Amino acid sequence: MSDNAYEPVIVGFLCNWCSYRAADLAGTSRLHYAPNMRVVRVMCSARVDPQFVLKALREGADGVLIAGCHPGECHYVEGNIKTLRRYELLKHMLTQFGIEPERVQLVWASASEGNVLAKAVDRMTEQLRALGPLRWQETVVQQDKRPVSTDAVVEEVDRG
Repeated sequence: MSDNAYEPVIVGFLCNWCSYRAADLAGTSRLHYAPNMRVVRVMCSARVDPQFVLKALREGADGVLIAGCHPGECHYVEGNIKTLRRYELLKHMLTQFGIEPERVQLVWASASEGNVLAKAVDRMTEQLRALGPLRWQETVVQQDKRPVSTDAVVEEVDRG
């Protein structure tokens, strides 16, 4: 690998009960996977506010991985269902910002599925390499400075 090869930065929000332990298992099992993820441990994937995702992207992350317990197995009963709903809305919002939806991904990984989490990190790393750096300033900030006609806004609201 050359010195100037692009390596994406992924911020991983991992639930304490399943996904964080899956990451720990991947490490103790010596599974080899991309070292691109920076882990943020949260008590439940439902605690990942969309603002946290936007802040991570704004401050230099090329992608965000949200990982939690499998649906129906959440320690907080329905936390991961709430996560799934937020995730779908977040993808829609990112598309409106001009950000590829592949930059934010959701994966379910139980404590015994270190291999699932490792594969998700590898897959996301490869997808981000193909997309290239996010460049928040050019993608989002410059887009906000473009004049927007009120007709276009009304048309967007009418569509849905």
